[in-house]
Amino acid sequence: MTRLRLDLAYDGTDFSGWARQPGLRTVQGVLEEALARALRLADTPQVTCAGRTDAGVHARGQVAHVDVDAGDFPAEQPDIDLTALARSMRGLLPEDVAIHRIDVAPEGFDARFSALSRRYRYLVCDDARAWDPLRRREVLHHPRALDIDIMNAAASPLLGERDFAAVCRPREGGTTIRELLTLEWKRGEGGLAEMHVSADAFCHSMVRALVGLLIPVGEGRKPQAWPAEVVAQGIRDSSVQVMPAHGLVLEEVRYPDDVDLAARQTVTRSLRGS
Repeated sequence: MTRLRLDLAYDGTDFSGWARQPGLRTVQGVLEEALARALRLADTPQVTCAGRTDAGVHARGQVAHVDVDAGDFPAEQPDIDLTALARSMRGLLPEDVAIHRIDVAPEGFDARFSALSRRYRYLVCDDARAWDPLRRREVLHHPRALDIDIMNAAASPLLGERDFAAVCRPREGGTTIRELLTLEWKRGEGGLAEMHVSADAFCHSMVRALVGLLIPVGEGRKPQAWPAEVVAQGIRDSSVQVMPAHGLVLEEVRYPDDVDLAARQTVTRSLRGS
């Protein structure tokens, strides 16, 4: 078998998330169907991604892999074959999915388990005078002004490795311990409030819950110490709102050098389970 790496982007608005689900339109579903047609496969291949985004969440830097019969890609002409496959995929996929690159994956590569970190961005418009309805699919329209400096001060104690059970929907057999590498709010283009966050991995709905944890502080409804106190409790807190999906974008997935891919995969599997 040959493992291929796929770099892709998608508008998540009209998808029921990444993961294939019977009777629903999903990113994995349309991607696997397009691969099967492009490669003329009898059986639908299984595509594994770096981060299984929820319904409505977008991605600009998603990474996935798929294992295919090595006979479809002669070793003497891999670049030509992959270029043709990428062109074919672009013709088969809907307009809300874009294939940027297809490469033969280096030895030891796993889109999910070899990743060092994922980086997300969440966009909020908190000024009615600046609201752009043309960006309603990617920006949350929030009715109250936010204090970015206070939100950053509240976010700082959350960094590092800890149990984020208070802001996660746990999966059976999984762990809610994650290492939060960065968490920062800033003013971006048009005065939008942007949250940039990266971690070794994220639990289900964790990023949107982090947004919901910090917005009440920015509004002045909660004290600066409240987010750290909630996370320290270590149990799901119903007072934390999981914010809408459309403001969230998976921007980037980082991997180690090729020689370290297999080792990283082993470490991650031991932490997360398969």
